[in-house]
Amino acid sequence: MNLLKKLLGLIRFSHTLFALPFAILGAAMALKLNWYENELYRPRIMEWVGILFCMVFARSAAMGFNRWADQELDAQNPRTANRHLPAGLLTAQSVLFFVAVCSVGFIASTLLFLPNRIPFFASIPVLLFLFCYSFAKRWTMTAHFWLGGALMLAPLAAWFVVRPILLPIPLPPILLALAVLFWTAGFDLIYATQDTEFDKKTGLFSVPGKYGNKTAFRLSAICHVVSILCFATIPYVYEPFGLVFQFGVGVIALILAAEHWVAAPKPNKPVDLLRVNVAFFQMNVFVSVSLLLIGLFDLFTQH
Repeated sequence: MNLLKKLLGLIRFSHTLFALPFAILGAAMALKLNWYENELYRPRIMEWVGILFCMVFARSAAMGFNRWADQELDAQNPRTANRHLPAGLLTAQSVLFFVAVCSVGFIASTLLFLPNRIPFFASIPVLLFLFCYSFAKRWTMTAHFWLGGALMLAPLAAWFVVRPILLPIPLPPILLALAVLFWTAGFDLIYATQDTEFDKKTGLFSVPGKYGNKTAFRLSAICHVVSILCFATIPYVYEPFGLVFQFGVGVIALILAAEHWVAAPKPNKPVDLLRVNVAFFQMNVFVSVSLLLIGLFDLFTQH
């Protein structure tokens, strides 16, 4: 149990709340369309169990691999030197074993969606995409958007689990996925300002490290504006959403504006790590969970 507690601390298990609500929302949106086409349609319980298992196992595998891949960098960075691997609380072998178990668990969980074989065939490419993110900052400044791409897979995959119709490509899950991509890239740009000087020193390809915090915050604001526009467009291509969801998007826009106000560096002062972490975790969890609740309310009570 002590080892499990350390492993869950290693991967910051609570951060699963970033993407899981959007996976549930994507599945619920697809479910609503299935009901429109067949009023007698009932979802399979195993689909929902599979979505939950896949989300937990995929994120745990990706985060564990990220901690393993970054252990030397973490040891050099004062902010991360006390993480489990550089601090010696866990061994590299135990973390790799954990990653392997979670990877197998993710692939096995896709079998819960049979006879829909799309998730199973996509499972290994998805894992490779998630793992490659851990090396992205070593060679490209698109790493912030790579992380966004990793999280955007959650609502997209959940939609096709419930509604496995690939063509024509439906706009609602695409817009939801793009909204998640730019939302994630936006808050990751803010989070990365904690390591601006370290990234400059080590030559890592982060936007703050290459162009400074001011540019990072500006790009983050642009990403969040694009994200809000994507969210706001969904009701125009997805009939079940109405004024309630649009109200929710307005609330999210206010939260993101507050996030930038809280985290933005003050003139002639260094980045406040406490304020950045409040903006990073608490506000963004509120974004994902509140939009899920508002979306579900709109889907299943107003239409």
